[in-house]
Amino acid sequence: MSASAESRQMTVAEVRARKGAAPLVCLTAYTTPMAEAVDAACDVVLVGDSVGMVLHGLPSTLGVSMEMMLMHGRAVARGLSHALMVVDMPFGSYEESPEQAFRNAARLMAETGCGAVKLEGGAAMAGTIRFLSARGIPVMAHVGLTPQGVMGFGGYKVQGRGADGARVLADAQAVAEAGAFAVVLEKVPAALADRITDAVPIPTIGIGASAGCDGQILVVDDMLGVFTGFRPKFVKRYAELGSAARAAVALYAEEVRARRFPGPEHVFADETGGAA
Repeated sequence: MSASAESRQMTVAEVRARKGAAPLVCLTAYTTPMAEAVDAACDVVLVGDSVGMVLHGLPSTLGVSMEMMLMHGRAVARGLSHALMVVDMPFGSYEESPEQAFRNAARLMAETGCGAVKLEGGAAMAGTIRFLSARGIPVMAHVGLTPQGVMGFGGYKVQGRGADGARVLADAQAVAEAGAFAVVLEKVPAALADRITDAVPIPTIGIGASAGCDGQILVVDDMLGVFTGFRPKFVKRYAELGSAARAAVALYAEEVRARRFPGPEHVFADETGGAA
């Protein structure tokens, strides 16, 4: 990215300042063309570890590597000139120690040009968030349902119902106190999301949470109808590009087999012909 492009991009400070103000618009992206498509409308673009499921066919995010996040981060950076780019830290890249987290977060920032990293976990990760923040690495936190911990949760279940709400609230407060500049709330009851939003001084970004959050995020392939392996309750489809693509491919195949494609307008004449 050029210096002029970087100067127009959202900053971590600007995102943090949106607490209680106009809702933050956030989406994922994994490729340069998709980054270009979402950039103008978004405040934050997340290079999510959901890339493993969406683009690589993995059954969960657990198999995503640092190399994958670096490759997709660099691709997305080439397509952004407005939105703040945040890159997910993959499973196993930060849990061992704050020092391990710093090495990998610093590598992500240096090699992708991202403005911040995101990691999953609440109170247990507060020390790591504090360590990173004190060393100049902005951290977006993620509590509630944390997909990298899905094995421990026993599936992609709603978190924080009933008495368990106190745990999720405490997690959000812990990451805010540790220095996170924003926190993703995933798959928590709406009333709890509203309570957390009122309780913490940093923006909350909902995904399966509440319209009262300070922002919203969706996986772009979900909301465009490109990824159709499953559809979470919290996803609204704003388009059905997957079915449109399948229909277009079927029409192409039909025309090739019937020799209707390529037509005269798609082929070239020889040097003596009149066509270009």
